[in-house]
Amino acid sequence: MNQRFRTWWQPRKGLAIAEACVIGLVAALSAVFLKVGSGWLGTWRVHTTHLLPAWLALPAIGLVLGFVAGWLVDRLAPEAYGSGIPQVKATLANVPMALSWRVASIKLLSAIIAIGSGMTLGRQGPTVHVGAGLAAGMSRWVPTSPDHRRQMIAAGAGAGLAAAFNAPIAGVLFIVEELLQDLSGLTLGTAIIASFIGGVISRLLGGGSLDLNLQLAQSSSQFSIPEIPFFILLGILAGLLGALFNSGLIFSIKLYQKLHISLPLRVALAGFISGVVVAMLPAHFRDNTGLRESLITGGSHPTVAAIAFAAQFILTLIAFGSGTPGGLFAPSLILGSCLGHIIGVFELHITGAGSPATYALAGMGGFFSAVSKVPITAIVIVFEMTTDFNLVLPLMIVSVAAYLVADKVVPGSLYEKLLELKGITLTKEAPMEGALTKLTAKDVMQERVETLDAEMSLEEAMQSFARSHHRGFPVVEDNKLVGIVTQSDLLKIRDRNLANDIFLKEIMTPVPMTVTPIHTLSNVLYLLDRYQISRLPVVDGRKLIGIITRADIIRAEADHLNCDNRTLKLRPEPSYVVYQTRSPSTGSGRLLVPVANPETAGILLQMAAAIARDRHYEIDCVQVMLIPRHSSPSETQVRTAKSRRLLRQAEVLAKKWKIPLHTQIRVTHDVAQAVLETINEQHIDLILMGWKGNTSTPGRIFGNVVDTVIRQATCEVVLVKLGTNQQSTLHPQRSFNRWLVPMAGGPNSPLAIKLLPALITLGNDPQIRLTQVFKPSELKPDMSVLEQAIRHLMRRRKLSSTVVAFPVQANSVAEGVINLVQTEGYDVVVLGASREGLLQQAIQGNIPEAIASGVESTVILVRGAINK
Repeated sequence: MNQRFRTWWQPRKGLAIAEACVIGLVAALSAVFLKVGSGWLGTWRVHTTHLLPAWLALPAIGLVLGFVAGWLVDRLAPEAYGSGIPQVKATLANVPMALSWRVASIKLLSAIIAIGSGMTLGRQGPTVHVGAGLAAGMSRWVPTSPDHRRQMIAAGAGAGLAAAFNAPIAGVLFIVEELLQDLSGLTLGTAIIASFIGGVISRLLGGGSLDLNLQLAQSSSQFSIPEIPFFILLGILAGLLGALFNSGLIFSIKLYQKLHISLPLRVALAGFISGVVVAMLPAHFRDNTGLRESLITGGSHPTVAAIAFAAQFILTLIAFGSGTPGGLFAPSLILGSCLGHIIGVFELHITGAGSPATYALAGMGGFFSAVSKVPITAIVIVFEMTTDFNLVLPLMIVSVAAYLVADKVVPGSLYEKLLELKGITLTKEAPMEGALTKLTAKDVMQERVETLDAEMSLEEAMQSFARSHHRGFPVVEDNKLVGIVTQSDLLKIRDRNLANDIFLKEIMTPVPMTVTPIHTLSNVLYLLDRYQISRLPVVDGRKLIGIITRADIIRAEADHLNCDNRTLKLRPEPSYVVYQTRSPSTGSGRLLVPVANPETAGILLQMAAAIARDRHYEIDCVQVMLIPRHSSPSETQVRTAKSRRLLRQAEVLAKKWKIPLHTQIRVTHDVAQAVLETINEQHIDLILMGWKGNTSTPGRIFGNVVDTVIRQATCEVVLVKLGTNQQSTLHPQRSFNRWLVPMAGGPNSPLAIKLLPALITLGNDPQIRLTQVFKPSELKPDMSVLEQAIRHLMRRRKLSSTVVAFPVQANSVAEGVINLVQTEGYDVVVLGASREGLLQQAIQGNIPEAIASGVESTVILVRGAINK
């Protein structure tokens, strides 16, 4: 057994080591290329100011290069925006976010252009993103497990940081402290190998980050015990200003979002503003490297340091908020060195001892710790860059104090807050816990449950089992769970001739074993094993809300092992209104009509107008435009010309009938979400939607959008499937004359009757037939339901139309209605049903869907409002 384990382990370990070596090498090369490229472009920018006026050259370079960098990201790799560390962290948390060679290449090129344009962002964040992207692309070549791929991505990120700072230990600690938070042997081993190779290769090729060693060789740091209060003061100030800096970054991002301009224009704007501001500052502010070294070695006046701090602070907010591909590590270090230099000079004037250089270096670690919330990494980065042991204690004091203050003022990770702006929330969960202890029944249950009614006959139940692959069904009465029936229960009935005389409630298992939504999967699995059953209903009180099976639990555990059980909640970004018109609000209610198809919009709008005129409603007409998931509805540019032409049809009709009309165009990721948001925001009383008559979506009755609206909309829902000969006609009077209204006798029957007076105005000489389906075994049909419906209809409105009521005999409601439509040629069928009735499939199939799909006439399905 041990030999077999070693045989399995060694190839995997050898493969991981080999991958880590290659990842470290590639990350180092990309870091050096980024440094050389951005440095060359920056030198050219500074040199240009000697040939042209700075007020002209710097804003122009920032504008043009900013636009190019933003265009590359926007067109070729939208995931390459910003720092890149939030994207890496999300990917390691199993968020479905693109991380590949394409993303790494565009990030590398766009970061060179953006940083070289003069924007005050660092190259360390992009180097982390590039290293992780290259590792992700490489891991696709080798058939490994999802865990192994995550370890390689983390190693690539650590190698990128190590190469950027020449700090391999810091690269490893950054993985452990911020990204993966995994101390397993393989993770730590690959991270160490990749980081050290990345750091060493980068140093050999001249990729040093801040080049501090030569400067500090002549001026070593100093530290004495009486200086501790000043270092604590520096840590507190770094923490407060770091928290302000983080809040400013979030504010800047939201401010740019309110501008509603594309990424290239945002980055170009940031580059232009940065150029204007830098052009107004002294000339030595145009060279960030020289300014930083002057501050660290104590060669600058405190006033210069204060101006540098303010300028760097504001310019970083302007650049980062736009989505420019650049990081925050270098700006944090520069801000920390400015603050430390000021405190160091202050301490020198008071005590006459101490070194401003020590305070500048300690301030670098403190501000970095306050912004990134990684105090250990901050300490090690500065120590590895200086290799000065005298600096360790001041670094620890300032970094820890800054971290504690910043986390108290603005709790939480900056990177997680940046992800939340994109609708992604990462939750802290123990990585080694299984799905059985983390997930609940609500997380994996099947929400769409096929049920049988307690009053159903045994014969009908047998037909339901014959049509379904399920071996058991929950039994409900008034939408409440009262029992469960299985194939074994049916087999107990010996005499099949009595099948029509025996009801389901007589053979079902009453008071079945159930679970609540908050039961963990381990609890559910225990009950399944304990009672040797294959499924358990999930109930909230007595209301059935789902069902969970052994297969559901096995699937959830498999997903967890394959890292598909994501520790995040994706909050869909709300839809965004890009166009709207408003009329005076004079109606007593509001009717919503989503329009999409120009061929059917005309008839739907006339139906809506008829209902609105009858009920004195206003009409809200909405056109929904879908965009890709990676684009923001509030920022994506869309063309609305075609949509506005469609809405103008509604405006013409509303003006003709003198009905208040409001129109809007919404941009969204999800049509159903946009419709539901409109219902809630505009306080809609009724929604009228078109339906094509069939769906290819597995598990859906009417389709994704319609099913969701039926299930979640609280207002009345009218669903229209236009007949094949009525879809494109502009004169509905020609084809809406013969109306059939099946009555079931339930509480939903009046829903169809209530709409009839308005809808029949679409016909020329409308004729209405009310009908009720009876089984052939019933000798004398009960006509009371039909008589009551006629009285209700005549009392509701005096109609000039002919109204008749006749029963029809058939084995099922759907069969009877379809035969009646086909033999007598009815133009329109109006059905009233509850939400459960519309979405129910188990009993006799789905009756409304079966009728709508089985006839070529127009079918109108009506669902009443739901009490909240």
